Amino acid sequence: MSKQAVKRLYCEWKPGDAEMAITSFYFLCFFSLLLILYYTIPHKFQWGFLLVCSAAYCLLAGQGALILYPFVSVSACHTGTRLLAKTPMEEEKKRRGILVMTILVNIGILFALKYVNFLINTVDGIVCLFGGPDNLIPGVDFLVPLGVSFYTFSLLGYVIDVYYGLAEHQGNTLKLALYGLYFPNLISGPILKYREHAEQFFAPHAFDYRQVTRGLQRMAWGFFKKLVISERLGVLVNTVYGAYESYSGFYIWAATVCYAFQLYTDFSGCMDIVLGLSESLGIMLPENFQTPFFAKSVAEYWRRWHITLGVWMKDYVFYPLLRSKLFTNLNKSFKEKFGKKRGKQYATFAAMFVLWLTVGVWHGGDWKFVIGSGLLHWFYIVMEELLAPPCARMMERLHIHAEGRFVAGVRMLRTFFLVCIGDLFFRAASVGAAFAMLHGAVSVWNPQILWDGSLLELGLDSVELAVMLLSLLLLWAVSLGGRRIPVRDRIAKKPLPVRWAIWYALLFAVILLGYYGPGYSAAEFIYQGF
Repeated sequence: MSKQAVKRLYCEWKPGDAEMAITSFYFLCFFSLLLILYYTIPHKFQWGFLLVCSAAYCLLAGQGALILYPFVSVSACHTGTRLLAKTPMEEEKKRRGILVMTILVNIGILFALKYVNFLINTVDGIVCLFGGPDNLIPGVDFLVPLGVSFYTFSLLGYVIDVYYGLAEHQGNTLKLALYGLYFPNLISGPILKYREHAEQFFAPHAFDYRQVTRGLQRMAWGFFKKLVISERLGVLVNTVYGAYESYSGFYIWAATVCYAFQLYTDFSGCMDIVLGLSESLGIMLPENFQTPFFAKSVAEYWRRWHITLGVWMKDYVFYPLLRSKLFTNLNKSFKEKFGKKRGKQYATFAAMFVLWLTVGVWHGGDWKFVIGSGLLHWFYIVMEELLAPPCARMMERLHIHAEGRFVAGVRMLRTFFLVCIGDLFFRAASVGAAFAMLHGAVSVWNPQILWDGSLLELGLDSVELAVMLLSLLLLWAVSLGGRRIPVRDRIAKKPLPVRWAIWYALLFAVILLGYYGPGYSAAEFIYQGF
């Protein structure tokens, strides 16, 4: 092939041309070939093969030049940890300088790619508020590499652990690259800890039939969540949220509840595919969900939802903040002013504010994310903490059993409602649109639309709606039945014909009931953009 042809092929190639999304036929072919070769080649070459496959996936799933960003991040982290390994612990100032510079390089790349326009829009908004011109600063468009937030946080956690002596410097840059760029992780996480998960990437893995089949079973369940449930829910959600001015009352509440389940089945479905895929390769990634809708408080909800993000934020943002000189002095000042117990609580709330602001910003460069996934949940948790003692006293006076099933059910519903309000901000077109939808939701009382057939005008016919509801019922049953013993383990104890019948039924449910409407594409998961 001539140089001109190669150049033309590269320049005319666009992201997504190879259709390498995780739900695509091409990805399944890619994974099948990978799985066969992975267990065929000598074990000592497996990690290198995974690195090549990860690089190939990055190239096929987006513009080729974008792969430079993660490799710059890996190189910066490798250089930083190499310098930290050579610098004695006693030279604290020098080590801190190395750490700060490494963090700044990685956060700088992340900020430039994802948050420059957020900053520009915020400044423009403030200028307009005080009578200045609109669009004072022009926006900047960057192509963002796949999973930039996920691999950045995983790599930064590794650097911070090396700084504190919790992890050793990885001398092999390519091994560090595999840890940072492992392709299933780039789609929607989970966020890894080097000291807990990295070694299995480099260890040899012999073929294990049970492990491979269990991984494939979990992948099938993830496809069911995504294609059968999430995409159907998305039709209703997109109809209402796409024209929210035309809907009010229970239309908005129904769409918001649907979005809560859409987001869960989409994100957790992706995790099932990613974790199942990795399990089939002998690599066990951390769980990211633990039946979050059974949570009885918002704080508990976040211990069950996007678990690895919460753990990362606590370990590398919240606890370091509490130990910092600024918050140590703040804690001391609050104790003197409000008393020991209240003072410590208020200082913790202040640190939590920074934590939740960071969580909100991580989700995206828009105030709707800062509110919907950040500050609103900070407010919920603070109010839960402050109201817990008087509520407990009131229930004691009323002789209500605080741990009873009725109270637990009420608390679950309350938590789900609060989370839905946050999801409304997260899904709305803007903060202004979110407030307009909330006003529309409470200004009209029309519960009859839930049973008079009005919901059938939102994009799904009666059959599609029935499939969606029955699938949600199955999801609820599996979630409830798997809280103590994983459902896969329960199925594994069944006779062989029963086991095969269950898994084949799931497979054909995905094939036959997966939502493939006109113009439909399951190419992107909601969290893939983060």
